Amino acid sequence: MLTGRLTKPLAIGAVVVVIGGGAYGVVGATSGSGSAGASTAQTAQPGSNARSGPAAGGVSGTVSSVSASSFTVSTSAGQKVTVHTTSSTTASAIKKGTPVLVLGTTSGTTITATRVIVRPTGGGSTTYTPSKVTPFKRGAPTTPKQDGQVPTNYTEGSGTIVAGTTANKAIEAALAAYPGGVVDRVVKLSDGEYEVHNIGVSWPHHIFVSKSFKVVGAN
Repeated sequence: MLTGRLTKPLAIGAVVVVIGGGAYGVVGATSGSGSAGASTAQTAQPGSNARSGPAAGGVSGTVSSVSASSFTVSTSAGQKVTVHTTSSTTASAIKKGTPVLVLGTTSGTTITATRVIVRPTGGGSTTYTPSKVTPFKRGAPTTPKQDGQVPTNYTEGSGTIVAGTTANKAIEAALAAYPGGVVDRVVKLSDGEYEVHNIGVSWPHHIFVSKSFKVVGAN
């Protein structure tokens, strides 16, 4: 993770970090029973079944609208995601047209943010050259496709939900390689690698990340 000097606070729990000539913002959010837009759904706990939810997830894209307690992100594949913040005032760094990476708890195409990175610098790495994400088109057939390597003995729905720093690192790596979809859970597989589950696109639906957080495959 890049580091830099801190400038003035933007809002409660929010700071912007300036690196070189560009801005790298991190907007922090903490959950609370009185927070506007906070999800009331039961969150999947680490170690639970791989199909449980809502769970740790995220999205990368461009801010298309902003309100006091939420904003909308449009992805490169045309998906729109509603992001709820738990601060009463949206940080001034979040403006229409700003590229962001959002991490938090995903329920469908709604995310309750725990962290928003403004103008993300990319990061993440792969062991191959990723194919382009295929946007979702209603009625269009999905062609089976695979990039890189799928972990041996992988079975869809297997593994256990993970959260926190581990999930965030896997999400960041997956979205850097395959931007456009919405991550709605991260699963640790039996071999120690991770499956990052991707929705809102026709392909890929599963992005595989190694123990060292390199993307190794997708299908």
